[in-house]
Amino acid sequence: MARPVENPPNPWHSTHVEYLEEPPRALLEVYEERARSILSENESPDLPYRYSLNPYRGCVHGCAYCYARQYHPYLDFGAGTDFERKVVVKTNAPELLEAAFQRPSWAGDAVMFSGATDCYQPLEASYGLTRRCLELCLAYGNPVAIVTKGALVQRDRALLVELHRRAQVFVFLSIPFDDDALGRAMEPWASSVSRRLEALRALSEAGVPCGVAFAPVIPGLNDHQLPAVLARAREAGASRAFMTLLRLTPEVRQVFEARLREAFPLRADKVLHGLVALRRGRTDERRFGARMRGEGDRWEVLRQLFELTRKRCGYDTGPYPEPPRSFRRPSAQGSLFDEAPHPRGTPTPRG
Repeated sequence: MARPVENPPNPWHSTHVEYLEEPPRALLEVYEERARSILSENESPDLPYRYSLNPYRGCVHGCAYCYARQYHPYLDFGAGTDFERKVVVKTNAPELLEAAFQRPSWAGDAVMFSGATDCYQPLEASYGLTRRCLELCLAYGNPVAIVTKGALVQRDRALLVELHRRAQVFVFLSIPFDDDALGRAMEPWASSVSRRLEALRALSEAGVPCGVAFAPVIPGLNDHQLPAVLARAREAGASRAFMTLLRLTPEVRQVFEARLREAFPLRADKVLHGLVALRRGRTDERRFGARMRGEGDRWEVLRQLFELTRKRCGYDTGPYPEPPRSFRRPSAQGSLFDEAPHPRGTPTPRG
């Protein structure tokens, strides 16, 4: 059961922390829980991974279109402002991951950070759960993939370099807009486009394999920016790219449409009609194998534009390289985290 943290310790009392960008205006409520499990197993062919890890529920980034909003009501919270203001922290995430790695059935499959809410959202600067889980993956030689909008990932550059040497790492920066102002309207407290590109460059120059996710494609709002985003990301060091189409479940649609009409009142109807045209007359798609893509002539044009741009920019094509079978259980007895602290805090740097 999650419990509220009424007054988390001030991180400035023990360390020097600076916001990467302006702090969010929303009043954050932090809830801590001792989760029962940390790895989620995926059975959908829409996603290229089997296991994912999410240290947090809810996300301060507040992206209007985030599909993870639909899960927040299961916690007796709302899918709107509650999603970005009431965040649950799985304080025992590293211990649960180590327990999973110790099971005889674990064969060293790659772990995706994160399959839902961002593992590098601002709370990570205080709690450090993503970093501790990555340290565990390094100790066991377990491959990792990361998708994030948080420039905070740059903090773990040296760790990611070592993990890639031992196993395999691939980091995707999610960048669906080409300019900071447009991005800020729909992703109010995520790292700016410029900061994400800086993080991508820093990781790539350090030797961490990186890619760009043009996700989601929002017809009538950002689809025309696809070539520019892919070109800028490639120049910053991205070697692979993918795109996915916006998908609005009923809970998410209410949030997205309200934000869209507030920020772009003259374009809102065009965007929603465009999505319906790509989604067979609806805004959602629940069929396995079809949730991340569209249908029809307009989607085919977008797909061809993506492929042509990807080839022109020199991105790698073909299947992703299979991760090495590098998983090894350490010979030392006992938990790697027996002496590890459990930091608590409020959001600090902007991710």
